[in-house]
Amino acid sequence: MPTLKKQIESKRRPVNLTIREDILKEAKDLNLNASQAAEVGLVEAIKQARETAWLKENKKEIQAHNKRVENTGLLLTPNWKKP
Repeated sequence: MPTLKKQIESKRRPVNLTIREDILKEAKDLNLNASQAAEVGLVEAIKQARETAWLKENKKEIQAHNKRVENTGLLLTPNWKKP
């Protein structure tokens, strides 16, 4: 994921989007910047897609870890569980 500085310095590129008329009208009525809102939505969609892909790629390892914790417990005792 690009850093905030890199995101700010990135060049903007005009693109064509298809957006439902009712949504675009409401956005305009609320003085929202549709380009900025679309960009924020794409950043979130990218984040979610990367997370989903990572979870899928690491499913076996996550299951093995969870099974180990279930069988043997945590390797470290959290501060709130210490006597």
